[in-house]
Amino acid sequence: LENSLLTQPWASVCFGESVFLAKACFRDTGYILLISDLSSVWYESADAEAVGQRSKELNKRLTVHVSSFLHRLCNLMRPLLAGEPDATTSFSCHRTAGGLSLHMKSELSGLPLYWDFHCCPAPVEMVSRHLVRPLIQMSLALQYQVQELTSLLLQKDAEIEDYRESGAALSRDRLRTEPFREETFQQNFMAEVRSC
Repeated sequence: LENSLLTQPWASVCFGESVFLAKACFRDTGYILLISDLSSVWYESADAEAVGQRSKELNKRLTVHVSSFLHRLCNLMRPLLAGEPDATTSFSCHRTAGGLSLHMKSELSGLPLYWDFHCCPAPVEMVSRHLVRPLIQMSLALQYQVQELTSLLLQKDAEIEDYRESGAALSRDRLRTEPFREETFQQNFMAEVRSC
């Protein structure tokens, strides 16, 4: 399940006034949920047996096979993770000393359906695999992209200057651009980042 979770994208989700990043993976054999407020990271991994037991405790009037219940949980979480929460399903979260509890309320076949995700702090290796390493890899990729674009802009400026020196002129003056100044660009970019 955790390897499958690696392929899932992070999604921004709101529970009341709190904003989190979350991702989840559901199978017939269980599920894994990872959630972060960028200060802490919590997770829950539950197998089919644990899901069946908790389902009976929370939904005494429902009788449903565990794989069907997991499928229903997946269908209730999918809109939330897609940024289109279902109006018939409500979520609330409560931070505890030992973790994070996510409470879900919906319905199934006209009966109320409840579920609690009991998340505990994620181990360092899991945080590294799902959050830190991908962020560093993306940062490095973006740095490389900026270097490539900077090099391309400087080449374009040299090409334009060569055209000017050969006597070429713009047919429309509004297309004129200032030569790219890498240092000025970096200073302006950092100033914008700091103001965010």
